[in-house]
Amino acid sequence: MRPFILDSIFISVRGLTGVGPKTVKLISKLTGGEKIVDALFHLPIKYIDRRYSPKIANAISNKVATFTVTINEHIKAKYKNKPYRIRCSDETGDIYLIYFHAKEAWLQKQFPIGQKRIISGEIEYYHGMLQMPHPDMIGKEKDRKKIEIVEPIYPMTAGLTRKNMTKIIEQSLAKLPKLPEWIDKNLINLKKWHSWDVSLLQAHNPKSEEDLLPNNLARERLAYDEMLANQLAIALIRKYHKKQNGRIFQNDGILQDNTKKIIPFELTNAQSRTIKEINADMYSSKRMMRLLQGDVGSGKTIVAFFAMLNAVACNAQAAIMAPTEILAQQHLENLKNIAQKLGLNLSLLTGKYKGKERSEILKQIKDGSTNIVIGTHALFQDDVIFHDLGLVVIDEQHRFGVKQRLKLTEKGKNTDILIMTATPIPRTLTLTAYGDMEVSRLDEKPLGRKAIITSVIPNTKLQDIVDALKRQINSGAQAYWVCPLIEESEIMDLAAIEDRYKQLYEIFGDKLAILHGKMKAKEKEHNMQKFVNGEVKLLVATTVIEVGVDVKNATIMVIEHAERFGLSQLHQLRGRIGRGEKQSNCILLYDTNIGDIAKKRLQIIKNSEDGFLIAEEDLKLRGAGEMLGTKQSGFAEFKLTNLQFHSHLLQIAHDDAKLILNNDPNLKSDRGKALKTLLYLFEKNDAIKFISAG
Repeated sequence: MRPFILDSIFISVRGLTGVGPKTVKLISKLTGGEKIVDALFHLPIKYIDRRYSPKIANAISNKVATFTVTINEHIKAKYKNKPYRIRCSDETGDIYLIYFHAKEAWLQKQFPIGQKRIISGEIEYYHGMLQMPHPDMIGKEKDRKKIEIVEPIYPMTAGLTRKNMTKIIEQSLAKLPKLPEWIDKNLINLKKWHSWDVSLLQAHNPKSEEDLLPNNLARERLAYDEMLANQLAIALIRKYHKKQNGRIFQNDGILQDNTKKIIPFELTNAQSRTIKEINADMYSSKRMMRLLQGDVGSGKTIVAFFAMLNAVACNAQAAIMAPTEILAQQHLENLKNIAQKLGLNLSLLTGKYKGKERSEILKQIKDGSTNIVIGTHALFQDDVIFHDLGLVVIDEQHRFGVKQRLKLTEKGKNTDILIMTATPIPRTLTLTAYGDMEVSRLDEKPLGRKAIITSVIPNTKLQDIVDALKRQINSGAQAYWVCPLIEESEIMDLAAIEDRYKQLYEIFGDKLAILHGKMKAKEKEHNMQKFVNGEVKLLVATTVIEVGVDVKNATIMVIEHAERFGLSQLHQLRGRIGRGEKQSNCILLYDTNIGDIAKKRLQIIKNSEDGFLIAEEDLKLRGAGEMLGTKQSGFAEFKLTNLQFHSHLLQIAHDDAKLILNNDPNLKSDRGKALKTLLYLFEKNDAIKFISAG
C-alpha cells in the first residue's frame, strides 16, 4: 500500500480551486496524468521577470515592466479595427494601455478613472508614446507583492491558460509533504543537494536563466530521484527473475555443430561470442533474460536460431515472435532450409491462417510435432497451446508491450527469454530500459558485405536523382524513396507523399507502389509483398519500412528532407539496403536552408555505418525522447530527467540501487523504508510487489 504521507499529492487536481472536468482533461493531456504529483513534475521552461519597476519617464522599451499608475482617461476607438486606449500616469509621465476587441464594460470596471492600479506587461514606444498592449497582470496597490515577481512559464496545451496553470501549480506546491530522505548522505553532501521538497519548490520558482538549466542543483537532484526510482525498480525485477528457477537446456551441441556445417557462411566473431553467452545462460539453472542488440544486417536471426536449437535438443519447443506478417514470413524463409536439413519442423502462425489450416497448425504446436513456431501477435491467443515451450525469442521488442511479452512466456514453464532489437541503443538507455536483462551486442557485419555509399545532396538536384534512378531501375535495380513525416499535420504528410507518388508514377508507371501508415494493413502487406517479389521496382514510403524487411535486390535508398530525421532513424532506413552482394547507395536529399545541427547529423551519417556510435551521437544531439519516440517504444519515459545532460548520474543510480539491495534486500532499514516511498512516488508499484516476493 502507498504510504499515507503521499496521499496529499496522489489525489486528482479536480480537488483544487477553479479546476473543473475540462481542465482535468487538459492537465492529463499535458502532464500524462491528472494527479497533483503529475502537475508537480511538470517543470517550467522559461520565466518572466516582473521585478523591473521603473518610473514611466525612465522605462526602457521592449522589456517587461511593472508600474503603479493612476487611471486618467478611457479613449474609445473611432474606427473599426482600431484599439481601445486607456491613458494612465505616474508623477513622471503617461503610458497608454492598448486593447483590441476587449469589452468596454469590463475595461471600465477594471480601470476606474481616478483610481490607482498595478499593471505589468511588455512595453514599447509608438509615435513617441509609451504603451503596454494587453497587460499580463492587473491589480490594486495591495497586490504589488503578488505581481512584482519572477513568473514561471510552463509548457502548455491548447485550451489551458497561463494563469490557470500557475494557479494549479501554486495550489499543488502548497500540498507538498515533507518526505524522509532516500539519497545516501555522502552523495547529498558531495553534490550539495537540498531535500526533495525544497528542490521541487526551487525548480518551480526560477530566479535566473541558470535556474532553468538541467545542471541546476535543484533539477539535478530531482533527476537523480527519478533515475534512482527507475534503477531500483529494475534491480528488484532483475533480482526476482534471477531467483526464479529456469530450465537446464544442456545438450551435446550436435545440432549447433551441424548447423555450422550447413550454413553457407562463416559466423562473425561477434556472433560466435554471443552464441557462447546464450549457451551459458541456457545451460544454467537460472532463467535466461537476455537482450540481443544487433545493428541492421548483423545476423541476429541466425544467433536466435542457435539459441532455439538448445531448447529443441532437450525436446522442448521454441517460438519467435515478429511484429508483422512479412517479417514472420521472412524469418520462415531464412530458416526453413536449415531446419529441414536438421530434420526439424517449423510452423508459421499469423492472422491470415483460418479454419482447417489454422486448426492443423495449432494441433502440431500442441502435440509437439512442431519444434519451432514463427508467428506474430497471433501467438498470444488463448487457443495457442504449446506442448512444451522452452524459449521465446521476441523480435523488435519496442513494438510489443511488456504485458504482451509476459503473456507469451506464460505459455511455457520457466521459459527462457531472448529479445532482439535492430535499433542500436546507447549504453545509458540500455540501463534505463533493459537493466533487468543481460545484454549481448553484435557489433560486426557479416563477412563479404559491402559498405553502403552515402551521398548528401541538396534537393535542388532532385531531377538529376530521378534521372539516375530511372537508369538504375531500367537495368534491374530496386529502390526505396522515403518521404518524411511532418508531425504537426498528418493531412500534410499524406498530401506530400501522394504528390511525390503521382509525380514519380508519370515516370515509372506500374513499376511503382506506395506505402504509408494510413493505408489498411492488407493493402500495406500487398504492396510490400509485390516489392519483395520484384513485381514493383520502386517503393515510395514513409518510415513504415524502417524495420525488418530484407529485399536483397534493393540497392538504392533515397531519403527526402533527410534533415528532418534523427540519426538513428536515418541509419535504420539506410539498413534496408546493402543486404546482398551488390553495391548499394543511400542518397540523403536535404533542404539547403538548414541549421548547423542538421548539417552535423548528415555528416555523421555520411561518414559512419556504426549504429552504436550513431546512436550515442543521436542521444547527444537530440535527447532520448525525440530519438526513440518513447511514447511508442516501451522505453522508460522520464519527466524530470534529460539524459542528454543527466546520463552521468545514471551509473551512480545503477550502482547505488545494486548496493542497496545487497545490504537491505527487503528495504527494512530506515533508508529502505524511505526508498519504498520513492518507488511509490514515481509509481513503480509493479516493482514493489517483488520486495515481498523476494
